[in-house]
Amino acid sequence: MTNNKPSSLHMIARAHTDFSTKFGIPRQSALLQELTAEIVFEPPFRNPDALRGIEEFSHLWLIWEFSESAREEWSATVRPPKLGGNERRGVFATRSPFRPNPIGLSCVQLKEIRQDERLGPVLVVSGADLMDQTPILDIKPYIPYCDCMPQARGGFGQQHSTDRLTVQCDEALLQRLPQQKRAGLLEVLACDPRPSYHDDPARVYGFGFAGFEIRFRVENNTLTVCDITE
Repeated sequence: MTNNKPSSLHMIARAHTDFSTKFGIPRQSALLQELTAEIVFEPPFRNPDALRGIEEFSHLWLIWEFSESAREEWSATVRPPKLGGNERRGVFATRSPFRPNPIGLSCVQLKEIRQDERLGPVLVVSGADLMDQTPILDIKPYIPYCDCMPQARGGFGQQHSTDRLTVQCDEALLQRLPQQKRAGLLEVLACDPRPSYHDDPARVYGFGFAGFEIRFRVENNTLTVCDITE
């Protein structure tokens, strides 16, 4: 029997990250371990009992909403940035945010459960690929024996997965950032925050990070930070 009753999803939490816009966000989760984020639960879900036992797991799955990419219509094919934005693939063969249901999935490491008098239990995680204020729909534990598949094939998504840029940043510029944010920023820059199909050495890019504007250019696999301003 088919149940056609519409489902009802509730936002249980929001992600608090250093990214105020989509530009600069890591292309996949779990890549940048120096980046930390906080998962703050909505008032109805701040019951500590809902997290009982979660400290036994090192990693979690976050199920979340592409809130900035939601749209009424969808396309059967998309242009993955991994392929230079020139080739089309089926939407279900990609992790494009433009989907029939704008739902994302991220694997993060649980670093700490912080107890806040006003907000209740707050999860501190690393490796999140989320914009600030992203709605979280669910949280599940990562279970290695069934979630890890070493023999799996990565398809076109595996292309350039280990590529890194050399980052040059004047120490005086870097010191404008709070010390606890510097390693995370350098990781983000090394992974090349530009769209995959951009390659203009004269172009200066900029994005928001931890309340600062980061401006940089890239030439010959070297990223040079031009300025860091509040």
